[in-house]
Amino acid sequence: MSRLHLKAALFALTLFAAPHAMADGDATKGQSLFSRCSACHSTNSTNKVGPGLGGVVGRRSGTVAGFKYSPAMTAANLTWDDGNLDAFLKSPPALVKGTRMAGIAIAKDQDRADIIAYLKTLAP
Repeated sequence: MSRLHLKAALFALTLFAAPHAMADGDATKGQSLFSRCSACHSTNSTNKVGPGLGGVVGRRSGTVAGFKYSPAMTAANLTWDDGNLDAFLKSPPALVKGTRMAGIAIAKDQDRADIIAYLKTLAP
């Protein structure tokens, strides 16, 4: 293999091996977008139709005390980090098949990044 081909192959490998970077989120915009979520979720530990989201970032899935999760969410054993939150907000049933949070999806990458930035500001 020529040196040029080797360099091209290594460059292509780094492109495909690099994780997809999330857009930087704006917590202020995320707070505004969260108004759609607040019908079902609180920003503290109070459970509503959905679990309270205070301290959600870094928490294990299905662990909010007093909330009745679907068996799928209880078994998912995820950590709510940026990647899992992004995937879940994009398509909840694609990440956790059988979740009760179906029919809710946030299509825009930037909107999801903004909401995640806001969630990071919420105290447990």
